[in-house]
Amino acid sequence: MMIQYLQRVLIVAIPAVIVYLSFTPYRMKALSAMRLRTSRKREVGLVLFVIAIFGILALTLWPTYIWEDSPGLWGDLRILIDRPTWKSNLSLVPFTVFKDYAEDLLKSPVYFFVTIINFLGNLAIFVPIGLFPALLFRNATWKRSAIIGFGMSTFIEAAQYFIMRNTAVDDIILNTAGGMCGYLVYLFIRKHWANFTSSFLCKEISNE
Repeated sequence: MMIQYLQRVLIVAIPAVIVYLSFTPYRMKALSAMRLRTSRKREVGLVLFVIAIFGILALTLWPTYIWEDSPGLWGDLRILIDRPTWKSNLSLVPFTVFKDYAEDLLKSPVYFFVTIINFLGNLAIFVPIGLFPALLFRNATWKRSAIIGFGMSTFIEAAQYFIMRNTAVDDIILNTAGGMCGYLVYLFIRKHWANFTSSFLCKEISNE
């Protein structure tokens, strides 16, 4: 299962990184015009950030018929058109996930374990979305990480409605919390290794 997830991420993320790197000369020229210089650590961090973004998009928005045995594009379109109501695959009641956890625990420890994995996955997948902006750009705040996580998650959940995947407000809540956890990771790193975190920021070019 993990290998399948990794394949999905790489299929989308590698072309995205290639496109991003093709703009490197233009970015270097722009930084030079602003009298700023980058570093190797920052460039690696930016590439990892691109991989994180497009990896999440690959796992959440890539149509299931490409990865799995399903009716295919036409089948998914027919399901979308013929869905019983507009509320199909839509969950707008917040925190129902915790009710599901309780029900799964009563059913079987196995169900509960799977649900917990899903819970932690929704948090963990968005940790880089809160971590890298704080690490790579100045004036980092928890609000910025929360807004970035909320905005990206809302976009994903809205798009999932049209590709016949579940759209849930709880996923937005958990993803946003994951982005804020990423900012907490940044604060921890900055507290213990301040020089390390500062090395990811652009530096001003001296006039000397």
